[in-house]
Amino acid sequence: MLSSGDLTDDEWAVLGPLHPRSSSRCVRWRDHRKVINGIIHRITTGCQWRKLPERFGPWQTIHKRHALRSADGTWERLLQHVQAVADAARDIDWNINVDSTSIRDHRHAAGAPKAPPPAPPGPSKGAR
Repeated sequence: MLSSGDLTDDEWAVLGPLHPRSSSRCVRWRDHRKVINGIIHRITTGCQWRKLPERFGPWQTIHKRHALRSADGTWERLLQHVQAVADAARDIDWNINVDSTSIRDHRHAAGAPKAPPPAPPGPSKGAR
């Protein structure tokens, strides 16, 4: 059963080969597609890791795989690949508009001192 956040077969055909392969451990890894669907579900819904539906597998596995793939740069490589494919197909509009009226400074930003704070006094030379 697919939810709205699950990868389609076409999406998996693009992303699946780019995902790191299982290590030479004797334990078989969980299905990468199922785990990635769990990560996508968690990110899009904002639910807690512990509240992930059971169909994705143990939440600990999904959390650990997300942390591992974040640390080794996998998500960044996948994003760059998907952006390159979409850009080549002219599916991305790279124009960015920023409305400066929506950017607010912190209320203390206007009166912040310009000079660094004075150094704390050190021990006096005559004291022992």
